[in-house]
Amino acid sequence: MDRPETTFTLAYVVFALCFVFTPNEFRSAGLTVQHIFSQWLGSEDMGFVQHHVRRSALTALLHCCLPLGYYLGMCVAAPDQDLLRVHRAARGWQLYLGWSLSVLLVGCVLVFVWSRRGWENHPICKALGAHALLRSSWRAVASSINTEFRRIDKFSSGCPSARVIVTDSWVMKVSTYSLHIALQQDCHLTVTGSTQHSLSPELNAPLQILTISVASINPRVQPFHIRLKSTEYAELQEKLHAPIRNAANVVIHLTMSELFLETFKTYVKMNAVYECPSGQVSTGRFTRSSRISMIHLVNVCRNVAL
Repeated sequence: MDRPETTFTLAYVVFALCFVFTPNEFRSAGLTVQHIFSQWLGSEDMGFVQHHVRRSALTALLHCCLPLGYYLGMCVAAPDQDLLRVHRAARGWQLYLGWSLSVLLVGCVLVFVWSRRGWENHPICKALGAHALLRSSWRAVASSINTEFRRIDKFSSGCPSARVIVTDSWVMKVSTYSLHIALQQDCHLTVTGSTQHSLSPELNAPLQILTISVASINPRVQPFHIRLKSTEYAELQEKLHAPIRNAANVVIHLTMSELFLETFKTYVKMNAVYECPSGQVSTGRFTRSSRISMIHLVNVCRNVAL
């Protein structure tokens, strides 16, 4: 039988990975920062920017607590290690405790610095300041974004940790620790690549994911990338004021039918080439025209006695 500390270590590693890279099962169970601390974070619809400023700070702080949480859990899972009495613990555990406390201390100091002067030092607020007019501040930009986010005609796609939002004036990408923002009239969107998935676990159908670069002419705005399904490409275009450039000449499948045909062709190409024996003539019986068929169906099923 496995030792308790080994079982706890494996369980904690899985929990930590799921907490940082939240899967759908954790979201369904409500084990997310947004759900657990919803009262303190406030409503995203009422204050979009303020919500994500607090969410990103709290997320960073909680992630910094994970190493210390493992040590405290091991105090219970492995009482023979005597980890509660630090001076009697093994040298390796003492070093780990010091490192985990340092990580937590850095996280606390970082969040404290961010929160000074009404969160003015937060990276999201600094990013908003790049769009502020003269004699204005990031709060004016935040007010504009909050107002447009409350409208029902915005474009939104993706999971909460990698969501793409497009309003009348803004292109935004929500990530775990930050919020990337670009003004529509100042940015250029370019399709830079795509990935093809033969089967999506969520849709149970073929899936094409597009990678789009968002670059602003404002030198203070850092470029970023967004990812979305090809079937959402047309809806995104309708919300943008300027067309999306396709610099990589990516073939975009806008419908599920196009995705199915592309996936079907891919699997057909994987089949072995049929070598027609000498003297055999194709009758073309599987075609509706008079042309000779270029396909030969081979029965690979075996008769099974019931």
